[in-house]
Amino acid sequence: MSSTLTTTAIGYHLDRVGNGTDGLTLRETEFPQPGPREVLIRVRAVSLNRRDLMILDGTYPLPSAPGVVPVSDGAGEVVAVGGDVSRVRVGDRVAVTYFRRWIDGPVTAAVAGEQTGCNDEGMLAEYKLAGEESVVTIPSHLSFEEAATLPCAAVLAWSALTSPDRPMVAGDTVLTVGTGTVGLFGLQLAAMLGGRVIAITSGADKAARLTALGAAEVVDRADTPDWDKAVVELTSGRGVDHVVDAVGPATLEKSIRSAGFNGQIALLGAFPSGGAQLDPGIFNGRFVTVRKLVVGSRTSFESLNRALEQHGTRPVVDRVFPFEQAMDAYRYFRETGPFGKVVISLPA
Repeated sequence: MSSTLTTTAIGYHLDRVGNGTDGLTLRETEFPQPGPREVLIRVRAVSLNRRDLMILDGTYPLPSAPGVVPVSDGAGEVVAVGGDVSRVRVGDRVAVTYFRRWIDGPVTAAVAGEQTGCNDEGMLAEYKLAGEESVVTIPSHLSFEEAATLPCAAVLAWSALTSPDRPMVAGDTVLTVGTGTVGLFGLQLAAMLGGRVIAITSGADKAARLTALGAAEVVDRADTPDWDKAVVELTSGRGVDHVVDAVGPATLEKSIRSAGFNGQIALLGAFPSGGAQLDPGIFNGRFVTVRKLVVGSRTSFESLNRALEQHGTRPVVDRVFPFEQAMDAYRYFRETGPFGKVVISLPA
């Protein structure tokens, strides 16, 4: 293991749930030292997800650990490794998986119950101590700020498109619903893989930006409330092959109506409780699959990173805040409706 030059490290801790950013405390803790199979990461950037707000508010389905370091998404540099570590070495640029023990295959409830930044220490700190099994190297063409956007939203969108049951192939038509970070990644990745992307949004400005990201057609839901009918018309009555629905129950019925025969509908994201009621009769005469996904495995993350590097694809970053302004980053993310990821950067 490499030597260290300091005895304390600084990080944000969630001490009071239900108080928004007032529940966060910035404090020093003892400098972490890796065990035999652990990796010490100097965090260089983190990014926020809707889930991070829900954890602050106490509305996330999984209770957070008292005093936990929040935020699942981040990237940094390996600065020390345990004696038995073989997957990475000092100097590697890495990120940490959302689920620390989900390596591959189907996820179990036990594995899904162990989450970075919720009941396992997160990334909003100078250093992150992680088991080597939960660490992945990041694409070489991405900055730390860009790579910090990947572990949750990007892996979730990638999992929706690459499901082993019916993975997307070049030429498929993909509908993306929502322009949050998961929806944007869904658009970028589908276009990257050779799909024809139809995007649902509101407003001419967003429509132009979605087109620039690779959308073949954009339907403005403000002008076209029955956007599911417009999608069917755009596909000559056939419907789409895949739906990446990052809005939730409120749009699920229209997503189902937009899908073609054997259409794959992925419902993505952490949603508040409640929502629209679904009429079971909507499935009459339809052959579709609806799935609610939970991010993805380490294997899926590694596959995503290889594809991003092959195509040179870069995430959309809305704004970068310095570490000392993390509270402002949370508030900006909650209040402004950013287009792309909100990132918090740490000094080298």
